[in-house]
Amino acid sequence: MSSLVRKSLDSPDETRKFEAGAGQLQLVEATTGGVGRATFQPGWRWSEHVKPIAKTDSCQTAHVGYVLSGRMKVVMEDGEEMEYGPGDFASMAPGHDAWTLGDEPCVFLDWNGYSNYAKA
Repeated sequence: MSSLVRKSLDSPDETRKFEAGAGQLQLVEATTGGVGRATFQPGWRWSEHVKPIAKTDSCQTAHVGYVLSGRMKVVMEDGEEMEYGPGDFASMAPGHDAWTLGDEPCVFLDWNGYSNYAKA
């Protein structure tokens, strides 16, 4: 196996669409796990557009990533909440809902939690 790998999120290994055209996840698989770029359209909300796919009450994926553009609000099951925007590093534990803020898509790069995200 080669010690160097190059893949592009512009030509992903897999693309997963969210409900109602609310966005998509572009995923590349590496030996260390999946890396993904999700585009959450204005009006996207996890509990409306991914919950029907995941079939859990809240997002049960841990995320570690970076906001490339747009804004997102995340609320944990215990009520803790935070907003993220361009240039923010984000770490989110399982057990949350999230939604896009404003009228610009939120683009989020995640190198931890997207291998099974929005997967039926």
